[in-house]
Formats: sequence, structure tokens, C-alpha cells
Amino acid sequence: MYTVIGTVKSRAARVLWMLEELELPFEHVPAPPRSEGVTAFNPAGKVPVLIEDGTPITDSTAIIQYLADKHGQLTHPAGTLQRARQDSLTQFLLDEFDANLWTAARHSFVLPEELRHSAIKNTLRWEFEQSQKTLVHRMGEGPFIMGDRMTVPDIILTHCGNWALAAKFPIVEHRLTEYLTRMRARPAFIRAMAR
Repeated sequence: MYTVIGTVKSRAARVLWMLEELELPFEHVPAPPRSEGVTAFNPAGKVPVLIEDGTPITDSTAIIQYLADKHGQLTHPAGTLQRARQDSLTQFLLDEFDANLWTAARHSFVLPEELRHSAIKNTLRWEFEQSQKTLVHRMGEGPFIMGDRMTVPDIILTHCGNWALAAKFPIVEHRLTEYLTRMRARPAFIRAMAR
């Protein structure tokens, strides 16, 4: 039995969705970042935290890749060219999508007010739009980012797409809009977001 700590409005959503896709039982503790229920397992206070057999695992990407590898689903085998391509897409999404969104959030409400610079968000939006153009050229043919098989980058991309819409970062690529609509209709996604 797994335990997931973190709210669905955080990167914990990625872990909740992965577990729903894998159809695995788990307990969900919707503790907010930096709360006592989080810092007991992650001194940085960040969510999500996955607890397995009393051992905490942190960082959403590390957690979902671990789950995919352990259960042999939503991933390509390590040491294959497909896995190299999958890992490359994961890193691209973290660098170009997640990082811009997180920096915008930090300058919106995370940092102390005197350290926020709201003008940076214009640059981040521009970078986010440029990254979408690059992404659509890297997407495979089929319903998922790599083609006909759902993998870890699909969870990251869909989460970032939802985050972007909530943060008013425009989705400018029609193919990406269609993709996000398809992914948000998945039953496992709907179950995870309802938590």
C-alpha cells in the first residue's frame, strides 16, 4: 500500500494520476506544502511525498518514474532508445514547461512580496509559447506524446498544461489543445482530480 502526501492542486496530482492509471490501491493525505504532515517526511516541506514501507520518496518526477518502472507500465525499458527518447521528453518538459510555470508561481505568491517581480511573467509566457512550438515537432503520431503508448511524459505534460491554463499562460498550439482535451477525459485522470 502506498501513501501519497500532498494536495491535488500541487505536483502531487501527478502521483495520484499515475497510481489511478496503474489501478493500485493507495492512501491519500491531502496535506499542504510546509505543513507538519509534510515536513516530517521531507524537511524541505515540498509535496508530493510517496511513502512505501515507511520509506519516503520525494519529487513528483522521481516518484512517477519509480512507479512506472516498478510496475512495468507507462514507460519504456531502461537502456532502450525509446527510453532515452522518453527521458529526453521528460527533461524537456521539466526545463521548458514546469520551470517557467514554477518561476511564475514563485513571483505570484510563493516568494515574500518584496522579492516578487511580476514583470518576469511576460518573459516566462513568451518562453512557454516558444516551447510549445518545439514540443509539437517532437510529438509522435498518435494520441500520446510518444505516439500510441502513454508514458511518464504524458502525465507531466498534462499536469503542466492544466497548470498553465490556471495561471493564464496561453496554449497556442492547436495540437496541444486537442491533446490536453483527450488526456483530461481519461477516467484515471478524472478520478485523481476528484480527490
